[in-house]
This record gives sequence, structure tokens and C-alpha cells, in this order.
Amino acid sequence: MNPAALSSLPGGMQYQLKIYFEGMQKKKPSLPVGFEQLEVLAKEKMPAEAFDYIAGGAGGESTMYNNLQAFNEWQIIPRMMGDVSHRSMGIELFGVQLPTPVLLGPIGVLSIAHPDGEVAVAKAAKALHIPQVVSNVSSKTMEEIAQVHGEHPHWFQLYWGRNNDFTKSILSRAEKAGYNAIVVTLDTRIFAWRERDIQNAYLPFLYKLGLANYFSDPVFQSLIKDCTSDPVQVLMHFANCFSNPSSTWEDLSVIRESTKLPVIVKGIQHPDDARKAIDHGVDGIIVSNHGGRQCDGAIGALNVLDEIAEAVGTKTTILFDSGIRRGADIFKAMSLGAKAVLVARPYAYGLALGGEQGVWEVLSNLLADTELTLGLAGCNSWKEAGKERLKKVGK
Repeated sequence: MNPAALSSLPGGMQYQLKIYFEGMQKKKPSLPVGFEQLEVLAKEKMPAEAFDYIAGGAGGESTMYNNLQAFNEWQIIPRMMGDVSHRSMGIELFGVQLPTPVLLGPIGVLSIAHPDGEVAVAKAAKALHIPQVVSNVSSKTMEEIAQVHGEHPHWFQLYWGRNNDFTKSILSRAEKAGYNAIVVTLDTRIFAWRERDIQNAYLPFLYKLGLANYFSDPVFQSLIKDCTSDPVQVLMHFANCFSNPSSTWEDLSVIRESTKLPVIVKGIQHPDDARKAIDHGVDGIIVSNHGGRQCDGAIGALNVLDEIAEAVGTKTTILFDSGIRRGADIFKAMSLGAKAVLVARPYAYGLALGGEQGVWEVLSNLLADTELTLGLAGCNSWKEAGKERLKKVGK
């Protein structure tokens, strides 16, 4: 097949045939294609405490297991003999046309995976036209990351603490830097008991990792100006700005009144919380259990997605996060009511193993897999994917 013929094929087929043809020249993918092998290789390369911080979950990590098990319980029912020759994965999200339903979920402290951290991720995301959700606890400043994206869509994730002046300052910086939406994480008002991190006695913030947005913020600088040589005092100020166990739904007004950007809340796992979020003015929700990193023993996030989608219907925009590994996972989440999905650990491992190129390769594999799964299930677009395309099976 000549290059012109190859380029005329749909994206997933084109991408995999390119790999096969390169195999004829003795060239194979530089990274493992499967998530499990990718994780093993990342573990071999990364320092143990860094790998465990990214890979680990809360407690005995049963929520992480439940996330993956939930995907196994929902199974695709492929339909035959429909014309699937004109496939498109495109979506519209908050008025923006995107070529795929994939966003990069926020992961903090990415310098522990690769020195280029979030900047390398931003470059790969931009090349693939995938929005990046930048973590509040990024290794690079939000401005430096935004500069890479330019006009390309990028969102900012906020850990919402007690200090409203800091919150307002961060939101103002995000707007000025050109971010397109604010993602407020609701499930991390208390740090979870993470056995791996505790066994390693490792919290990266104690080493001033992941604090670029704090140390570059004028409000935070004013808070620590008299205690910069006292790491305990600096950490206490960080904690005060990072979380607030006493916050309530009514307090969301602080964020809603501090930005003109769409506000999306992350961590919703119950229909009533979805309703309350809508009542308090949010523009979207992310059904998520933080990838199993917060509440041990929690329900697999996918198993609440359809219930939440049925409860709130068209009243808000629903996204999904937690456990996405392959194209089939994305198809299932989209069929159960998500308008887009967030992917996290896979790209972090790609970053650890190959920097920007590693992120690009991992995501390219995922997009090709997703596009092919869409067609193999019998759909040309996400409008054709619905709950009727799936069957729930017992454990």
C-alpha cells in the first residue's frame, strides 16, 4: 500500500497499518502498547517512591480494583452490517469543537516522572489536539504550561482551600493565562491514607515539589515572607491554601463569583451530589473517585455513571474519570452518558519512559484503539453510542 492510499484510511486503521508496515523494516513501537506492560516498565525506571505516588491508591487499593472491575461488568454488544466507513470521534464541549472525547486528567508533581513534567505533556497534548487539565500542584507554573498551549484548549484544576484570597488569585492567574475552564476537585478536602506513600514516608510537597503555582503566587508569597526558612510553617500555609474540610455546597459561590470561566466539579459519585452541584451553579460535573486515590472501598466510578446521567439528563455536561485504560473503556463511558473522558496514569507512564514522545505515543495508541472500537461496535459517531450498546453482567 502506498502512502497516499494509507492516508485515505480512517484514523485508527491508518495508524495501526503504519505500525505494521514499519514492522516490515524491523521497527517496532518504542513503548509497550498494553497498559499493564507500560506500568511494569515505568516501575522499573522510576524511583520507587515516585512510582508509588503516581501508581498507588488509598488504603488497600480496593477502589482502584473496583474501577477496573466496573469496566469488566459492562460489556459491549457489537452490532453488524451497518455502514461504519465514515467514523468520527469528534465532540463539542463547552462550545469548542474537539476531534476526540479525550482530555488529559490532572496529575500533580509530574517532575517526579520526568524533569520536563507538565510542559512535555502540554507539547504532546497540543500536537494531538487533546485538552490538558493542568494540576494545581504542577511542577511548572500555570503560565509556563499555558504558553505552550497558546490558543489550544487547556483547563486548570483547583484544589480549593481555606484562603479565599489565594483562591481568587489563582483563578485570576488562570484567566489571564488563557485557560478555558476551571475544574474544582471536591474529593480531596482530606488526604487519604495511602499505604504506599506512608510505607515510603514520602510526600513530595515536603520537598517543595509540585508547588510552582504556590511559590509564584503573590498571595502565597505574602503568607510565607516571614517563615521561608521554616519548612513546617511553609507547609502549614500550603495546607491552608490546599484544602478545607469545612467547606459546603454554599461555599461554591466563592469560586463561581471569582471567575467567568466554566466551572466543573470533579469527584461526583452520587446523583444527589450531581443535583446539588447544578443547583449551586456549576457548568459541568466529572464522575470520578480520583482514580481510587481517596476513599478506599468506594464504588467503581463507572457503576454510578449511568445513574447520574439519568438523574441530571441534559441539565449539565457530564464527564468521566477513573480507570480509563483502553479504547473499549472510553466507548463504555461515552455510552453510559459521558460527553468526554479524562485519562491520567497511562500518559504519566509514557512521560516517565519517553518524555514528550512517550506521552504522544501512549495517547496515539489510545486514540487509534478508541476509533477502531467505535467502528467495531457498529457506530460512526458518539451520537450512535448509548446504553443499549452495553450489557451489565454480574460478578
